[in-house]
Amino acid sequence: MSDYRRNRVPGGTYFFTVNLLDRHCDPLIAKIKSLRAAVRQTHIRLPFHIDAWVVLPDHTHCRRRMDAYLMSGAGGPGPKVD
Repeated sequence: MSDYRRNRVPGGTYFFTVNLLDRHCDPLIAKIKSLRAAVRQTHIRLPFHIDAWVVLPDHTHCRRRMDAYLMSGAGGPGPKVD
């Protein structure tokens, strides 16, 4: 397991990549509607802003900015997303 470092700065920007274990399948694009719905549901609970996101068949790259209010430790539910 990697030793992750998180710089918890209010309004901080994070870049991450997620790879599928099976690099020869394509559920990320085959089930893109489900992926979008999951992101919407997460956004309701944890406010963030997606600066850029690339979804490929076997992996995804995302650059997102965390809400300063959430990162300050105040927490609370995020805004409602249509």
